[in-house]
Formats: sequence, structure tokens, C-alpha cells
Amino acid sequence: MAGLALAAVFVFGVALRTAASTGDHTAPDQVAGVERFRARTTRLYDEAKAQYAASSNVTLAWQFTRACFDLADAATNDAQRAAVAREGISVGRDLVRRQPTLAAAHYYLAMNLGQLARTRTLGALGIVSEMERVFSRARELNETFDYAGPDRCLGLLYRDAPGWPLSVGNRAKAETHLRRAVTLSPDYPENQLNWLESRLRWEDPGRARPEFETTARLLAQARLAFVGQHWEAAWADWDQRWSAVQGRMNERTGARTPPDNAR
Repeated sequence: MAGLALAAVFVFGVALRTAASTGDHTAPDQVAGVERFRARTTRLYDEAKAQYAASSNVTLAWQFTRACFDLADAATNDAQRAAVAREGISVGRDLVRRQPTLAAAHYYLAMNLGQLARTRTLGALGIVSEMERVFSRARELNETFDYAGPDRCLGLLYRDAPGWPLSVGNRAKAETHLRRAVTLSPDYPENQLNWLESRLRWEDPGRARPEFETTARLLAQARLAFVGQHWEAAWADWDQRWSAVQGRMNERTGARTPPDNAR
């Protein structure tokens, strides 16, 4: 799984930044990359569904829920996204009942709940509470799963959801989990970008300068490690966010950013 950024309208959701959302300014190679991502996720979903239908063993079940999440992330409308997410939720809930100590089962159940939440307005807040509980259980079972995915997702959930009494949003909890994700998997670009973006949201950009320089070095190194078609959509997302961070740092601090050797 690419592990794309968790974003929110007012609630957690995993958002692929597609050409449809960036209009005419999207580069042709980005458009092509999005189409390749959609084609690849559709193929993998079809394969995973057929394998799960033939033998509903534990591994095939959680891999199918992962494929549901990825296809929902590539969906072009809410109806498609909700339909695929519900498949992943149904299989995920059954798998959690069958294998209550399997971290992957809890993790991808929560991820598909996030996709369903993206399609809701009034009903999304109830989904968030279940996501918090299921991600927390995944973290208890295996905090390193998917490059510290449970802490990463909890951190963004607490960061982006409304605060009490409406929902679970909590800056202190967000900071704890986002920092923990960086500690557990420091070489994964998503974790460092989330932490840097959060620091810029919460504090003066000048105070985020060390994290900014760390992220620049990490992205340069990560290009040699996270390679291939599997990571194409993730890099499109990470590059766009990194460019936005660079612009904000220059605008707010007046300081020249370090050479962009992350590209």
C-alpha cells in the first residue's frame, strides 16, 4: 500500500490528489500517473477478490480489505468509493471476529471506515469513533505495521477531526502519535511530512526549520528506497505536499530553502 496522506474535510479520510482536483495546472505526467494508479488498483482488487472468493483464509481476507481501501482511494465519485469501502468493512469486521489478534484486520477495517467517512457529512462523526477504537487496537497488536501506520493514522485523526464535544480531535494526542510514527519508522516519507506539516500548522515556521531540513534530506534518500510503480502515486502526493511546504517556509520566514535535492 502506498500509504498516502490522511486528509480531512472535517474528518479523517485518505485522499489521493488527483488531476480532477487540480484542474488544468496538472502536469501530463501526473495525469498519466493517476490513470496508471487507477488501472493498477482495479486490477489488484479484481485479483484479490477472486482469490478471496476461492479461499477465504486469513491472509487472503486482509489482502482483499487492503485492495478495497486502495480502490476506494482511486474512486472518481462518492458512490464508487462507498460501495467498495463497504465491501472492505464487511470482510474486515468478519475477519476481526475470526482473528481478533491480527493487526492487519483491524488496521484495514479502520482504513475502509475512513474511506466511507469521506462520503458522509452528518454520519461521519459516528464512524470516526469506531475508527479511533479500531486503529488503537491495531496499534496495541503491532505498532510497526505499515510503517507505523496505526500511530500515523491516529495522529492525523486526532489532528483533523473536530475537537470535543463534537468529535475526537485533540492536538496533544495528535502530536504524541505523529511523533511516535516518526520514531518508529523515521525513513518513511509520509511520517516525516505529516509531522512537518503539523508543526507548520501549529507553530511559527521558523521553529519548524530543523524538521524542514530533516525532511529535505529524507526525501532525497527515500527516492532510492521507495521505487517502482507501487510508489508512483505516493510520490505524486509527497512531491505536491513538499512543494507546498517549501513555498510556505519561504513566504513566512523569508529564508531561502535548502537546495531541492529531494527531487
